[in-house]
Amino acid sequence: MTKNRITIKDVKNVLEKHEKKNFAGANLSGADLNGADFRGADLCGADLSWANLIGADLSGADLSGAHLSWADLTNANLTEANLTEADLSRAHLSGANLFRAYFAKANLTEADLSKADLTDADLIGADLSGADLNGAYLTGADLTDANLSKVSLTGADLSGVICN
Repeated sequence: MTKNRITIKDVKNVLEKHEKKNFAGANLSGADLNGADFRGADLCGADLSWANLIGADLSGADLSGAHLSWADLTNANLTEANLTEADLSRAHLSGANLFRAYFAKANLTEADLSKADLTDADLIGADLSGADLNGAYLTGADLTDANLSKVSLTGADLSGVICN
């Protein structure tokens, strides 16, 4: 039995029919959403695991409690996105813009955050164990109570990082 794949065309059709970008609780697992425009969208609790979100614009989106494990968010824009308690385990966020993103208590275990911009990001209580932060920009990021065991930080900019 083949699984129905949701494409960016399907999402655009939904957006055309609705003024609000409300995808709260939606199952978009494995969807090909390369370059999708989810600015300010409500994706609270949505399942985006294994989704292709390369270059997608999720700035200001509410992804609290969303499932993004194994999702490919390479070069995505998540500026000021709310990822509170989201599952981003093993997600690919290399080169992503995570400026002022809110990751409180998020699961980022073994996530690829290499060369990502986490300037002023809130990572309070986040689980970053085994994450790749090589070359990442963490200027002013708040890592209070974050789990940083086995994190790789080679070449990362840690100026102004807040830790306890």
